[in-house]
Amino acid sequence: MAAHIRRRLRKGATTTAVAAAAVAALAASQAPAATLADGSAGSGDPKAAGEDTASGETDGAATGNSPYYTDLPPLVTPDKPGSSSDLPAAGSAEAGIPASILAAYKQAERTVATTDPSCRLPWQLLAAIGKVESGQARGGRVDANGTASPRILGPALNGQGFALIKDTDGGAYDGDAVHDRAVGPMQFIPSTWASWGQDANGDGRKDPNNIYDAALAAGRYLCANDRDLALAADLDQAVLSYNRSTEYLRTVRSWFSYYQRGTHEIPDGTGTLPSTPSTPTPSPRPGGGSGSSATPSPNPSPSKPGGKPSPGPSKPGGGGSTSPVPKPPTPKPTPPSETFGSLENAGTGPLRATAGQEFDERVSVLARNAVGAPLAKVPVTFTVTGGTGTLFAGGKKTVTVRTGTDGTATAPKLQAGEKAGEFTVTAVAGTGRPRTLTYAATVTARQADAIARTDEKALVAGPGEKFADAVTVKATYKDAAAAGVAVTATMVKDPLGVIDNDKGPYFKDAQGKPVRTLTTLTTDADGQLRLPEIFADDNEGTYLLRLTTEGGASVVIELTVRAPEETTPEEPAPDATKTPAATRP
Repeated sequence: MAAHIRRRLRKGATTTAVAAAAVAALAASQAPAATLADGSAGSGDPKAAGEDTASGETDGAATGNSPYYTDLPPLVTPDKPGSSSDLPAAGSAEAGIPASILAAYKQAERTVATTDPSCRLPWQLLAAIGKVESGQARGGRVDANGTASPRILGPALNGQGFALIKDTDGGAYDGDAVHDRAVGPMQFIPSTWASWGQDANGDGRKDPNNIYDAALAAGRYLCANDRDLALAADLDQAVLSYNRSTEYLRTVRSWFSYYQRGTHEIPDGTGTLPSTPSTPTPSPRPGGGSGSSATPSPNPSPSKPGGKPSPGPSKPGGGGSTSPVPKPPTPKPTPPSETFGSLENAGTGPLRATAGQEFDERVSVLARNAVGAPLAKVPVTFTVTGGTGTLFAGGKKTVTVRTGTDGTATAPKLQAGEKAGEFTVTAVAGTGRPRTLTYAATVTARQADAIARTDEKALVAGPGEKFADAVTVKATYKDAAAAGVAVTATMVKDPLGVIDNDKGPYFKDAQGKPVRTLTTLTTDADGQLRLPEIFADDNEGTYLLRLTTEGGASVVIELTVRAPEETTPEEPAPDATKTPAATRP
């Protein structure tokens, strides 16, 4: 760690003196305010500026090396060095920073200072990049939430004079499903935004067109790889990682120094756009020349080895031997208002129902376009998956519904199957990169809140005999007959049914063997259940049968096993009217 700190101190000491000299020369020469890190000037190669190749940063740039504005700051210093940025509105609109844009930069600086204090991110660096990338969000043309209106989009990165970056977001951010475009005030390409996007304004969305979200994302991106932006070399690396051009670095550096010397706040929407966009040109050789790493302009005329350049195609009627080759039409990007962006839950509550019943809740989704507004006429396919037998109304497992003007689509009602368990409902929308939402749902078994015998006749059997009277019960739910309710019958020892009994009455299974618990019983359409025959063993006594329903209702029924009482015939009483034979005369 100590060696690392000494290395950074040596880097800082070397570059600080150079930067100070360049700042003094800026007002007179309009040159960049601070020199580039050693070895970077004019090379066009990020490696020469100390770029960390081990980190993989050289594989891409935040902006995809899109064009940028090359206008330099005014020659007149806005205020003396070290002055506050909180100056009254004065001076040219070009020199000022729109209020919402300035607030976003300062908020990002404070946030990063809390989460990554060793980076020492200055808001003036964000302001410099924002100026070069988008002219401070087109002069501060943002809404009350800080979102650019209309969206800020760079050209299609189709390899025609720019880098070739095929679509990575399905057009969700840039409205282009063929090639990527840089998006928003800080001009992030969609693939970079997917990794670095932030929600700095607390609205629950990471929006590259929102200056608060974009400024914080840019700050964290610049601080990557443990950079200390107070060191010139680390700052150069950070800026080059944003757009890999030394011309870009010089321009950003110029505005950075300008804003460090002071600026002023202007109302949103009153700023001016810079006038000179960059024009990427091919480098004469890898890592050399102008420093632009963009793809060469299309259709160059190649030279033959040792010869003159080959002639281009002849104009029509010009007598040339070749005919013009028509260019394929450039795909027209879908407008953001028509581009499918996201699929969200539109407030669907818990999905629960009793077997055979209709679900009270319906599955509902919300489709949004690329800028977050509700999107109408989007087909959404809902599918039921699982083994409960649940179906949509009409007996269908799959239905397709289009979103309405409010962007919502609601599936038909669900009809629970007869089997208890869990299942899922899946909503899918969009082509190319479909968006999917999955909802968990549950079917519970039919329930009863009461169960009772249908008569009160005593149930008695002799040892080894069958009970002559059948046991019949009725289950109800909210005083209505509960059909299809599962019932468990168990011979127990205690009135609460806690202890099972292994003696006394019993049922018979399919093989005729005694069993004292049945779990396959179900009430009929009238909520009634007639139990199978009950047999007594040789043990006399009073026994208990407990019936329990799904839902917790129960009843305990007494079963008595006793031998029939023996009776002896009575002798007839003597007839008083008759005289005993011994006493007869």
